[in-house]
Amino acid sequence: MTGSTPPWKRRFSKRGADQGPSDGPYRARDDERGPTLPGTASLEPAADRADHPVPEPAPAPAARRRAAVLRDRATEGVRKGGDRARSALAHLADHVIDIAPRVPVRDLAALRRQFPGLGPEELADRLVAGATRATATVGAGVGAAAMLPVPPAMPTELAAEVTGVAAIELKLIAELHEVYGVRPPGGLGRRSTAYLNSWSDERGIDVTEPSTFGTALNGHMKRQLRQQIMKRMVRNLPNLMPFMVGAAVGAVMNRRDTRKLAERIRADLRRIQVPWEALPELPALEAPEDALELETGEDGR
Repeated sequence: MTGSTPPWKRRFSKRGADQGPSDGPYRARDDERGPTLPGTASLEPAADRADHPVPEPAPAPAARRRAAVLRDRATEGVRKGGDRARSALAHLADHVIDIAPRVPVRDLAALRRQFPGLGPEELADRLVAGATRATATVGAGVGAAAMLPVPPAMPTELAAEVTGVAAIELKLIAELHEVYGVRPPGGLGRRSTAYLNSWSDERGIDVTEPSTFGTALNGHMKRQLRQQIMKRMVRNLPNLMPFMVGAAVGAVMNRRDTRKLAERIRADLRRIQVPWEALPELPALEAPEDALELETGEDGR
């Protein structure tokens, strides 16, 4: 054994790895399959064989076709309904614009005569309290009407509420500007446009910036006004629920929304407030023709 190589040091010849069949180690090679006899199963796809034709796809069931038709009709109905809603809102916005010059507004001298001994903040508090009571009355009326078993009357009731609340809030905005000594310049038409802009934006009018009160209604302001009316109508939808709480819900919602509007307006007006003793002599406000009769909600009014 001298001179022999231990077995663990012997070199083995490298053999080429068996590549196996081209289609994998677990599938039979073509030469192992054997001939395919007539009447036996074939491994070829059935679609390539004439004796096993692929069946034609079955047509969609009638129910599926009907569902597609109904879906298309519903989509078209929603589109038409949206067009009608936009048209109604545009008409309602135009109505609010029309009634704005007819809203009666008391000037500062008249307010101080009616509420003697009150300062600006106390007088503003009194005006806000009266306006919130008035809009709550409007909301309660619509909520009570919602309990009636006549749903077709509801759109008319809702439109009446929107215009009624708008008129009360426009009056409040105009008189708050009087109390804080920042009456917008111009005549009745120009001031009405300024108050409409303030109502739709829920912001006070900065009389030092002419851009905040345009001389005429433009397309941008009308779009803003329509958006504001849409938000108010959506917010007031719960008032129309046919439940016994309809009146209470309507009153609470309108009172809350009018108070929030007044808080925003007053916050803006305080920044530009002119003290009463520093105000120049202002002419009395002209009374509008065919003035609206509004409930102020104030004691003795």
